[in-house]
Order: sequence, then structure tokens, then C-alpha cells
Amino acid sequence: MLPHHGRFPYSPWTARARESWPSGRKLAVYLGVNLEHFAFGEGLGAELAPGGPQPDVLNYTWREYGNRVGGFRLVQLLDELELPATVLLNSAMYHHAPELVAAHRARGDEMAGHGRTNSERQSTLPEAEEARLIAESTAEIVRHEGRAPRGWLSPWIAESRVTPDLLAEAGYRYTLNWCMDDQPVWKTTRAGRLLSIPYPQEANDIPAIAARKDGAKQFAELIVDDFHERLRQTQDGVPQVMGIALHPYIVGQPYRLRALREALAVIAARRDEVWITTAGGIYDHCLTWPEGSIV
Repeated sequence: MLPHHGRFPYSPWTARARESWPSGRKLAVYLGVNLEHFAFGEGLGAELAPGGPQPDVLNYTWREYGNRVGGFRLVQLLDELELPATVLLNSAMYHHAPELVAAHRARGDEMAGHGRTNSERQSTLPEAEEARLIAESTAEIVRHEGRAPRGWLSPWIAESRVTPDLLAEAGYRYTLNWCMDDQPVWKTTRAGRLLSIPYPQEANDIPAIAARKDGAKQFAELIVDDFHERLRQTQDGVPQVMGIALHPYIVGQPYRLRALREALAVIAARRDEVWITTAGGIYDHCLTWPEGSIV
């Protein structure tokens, strides 16, 4: 027997319950917009080109473009297409780029925890320090938004062996860290259940564009093809979740934004057939399903 995480059992797709999202829809779509701040001259960060000695000005300023320019253009695009978003928020953004956070707040977007900064990984910390990271990030969101976030995405999607336990103990209701399914899955923690909501590693601009080097149109085609194929698959009656992960320093570049607009317009045009929502909305609706329908 191989080591196992012990958080949830194996469940084949063919054995799933035929529940529905609101109004009988079978496909739920949400956008995860990552608002991230990075330390200058140290720590982690996505790279446009292989980084040199610190301070790595090229990659730092490429990432910072999203907070100064790209993020606001993405907000305009979301407004244009009337699309909600779940903001995956580094709490350092409240001090670094409060105007960008405020732009999403004004739209009524959901705020979810995303650590303090993407310059660090929580998986490398001792348990007490990891708990402090979660607490500090959460407290900042509460202070500025007046309510606690319900969802969490770890910086770099990095977990220690106790991260789900710490999240549940801190009051979180769902996590976006695990990408093993197209449906939500209940995870067991020492503080009760924690819902795992699918967060994409394919329809995600970092692995697609920064890692696989897909072009802007290729990424847009990926989103559209993923959407159409999922719509086709849901004819079997099994509900699915489609997440789209976006980072303003990547898709906020003008030529990528143009291609993204065309892709998201395809989804927006089908809003009568699919449920366009937030990750928190998915959590809320899952609570209405009969016990045992989520495995």
C-alpha cells in the first residue's frame, strides 16, 4: 500500500450523483483573479525570462505591471462582459495597491485568502508559523472587507501536511488547492469538513503561458475548447465545475487581453445555459445538495 493523504476516498467519475446547479444547469463557471504582490530583490516569483542575480528587475517589474496597469484593464473587461470573479488576494495588496483591491470590491467580487505574498511558500514553515501566516492574511481581509474570507488558495498552491487542518481551524469553508476532480469534494480535517473546489491547472495562464509558452490565442482557444467540451460532457447529467485562473500581469498585457475578451465573450453569451458564479457561490449551493452526493 502506498502512502495516502487520508483526506478523502477515491471516487470514480461514473459513480457520481446527478445533482444540478441553480435552475437545473449542469456546468458552473467561475473566474479566479489572482492579485499578488512580490518582494523586491528576494523571495519567489514567476519569471518571464530566467532570472539573474537579485535584484531581478526584469521579472519584478513584469509582475508589477499587473498591479499598476493590467489589473485595472481586466476589471474593465469583467465589467464589459458582466462577469463576477473570485479575487485570490495576497493581503500585502492592501498596502501596496489598495486601489486595485477597491476596484474589485466596488464590483462586489468575492475576496478569498491567498496568503500574505507570493514571495513565500507556507509549506516550508513550522506549523505554528504557518498558522500565523493564515491568521495574519485573514485578519487583514477582515479589517478591510468587514467579513472573513471563506475560501483559500495557498501561494504557489503549496501545502504542508497540516494545511487543511489549519484552514478549517481558522474558519475557512473551502480550499482551491487540490485539482484532482471536476466536482467539489469534501475533505476530512481535524476540525471538521473542508470543501475542495476545483481550481484549474490547465485553464490557468501561469502553467499555460509562463510554463508551456502558449501564445495568447492558444490560451484563449484552450478556454473555449474546455468550455465547449464540458458543455458536451454534462449531457450525461453529472454537474461540473470549470474554473479559469487569471493573473493580471499575464492576461492584462494588451494582446493577451484582446484574445481573452473573445474567449470570455463566448462563455458570457451562454449564460442562460451555464451558471456563471464565484467559488463561494459554488460552496453555498453544494450545501443544498443531499448528504452523500458529494464524495
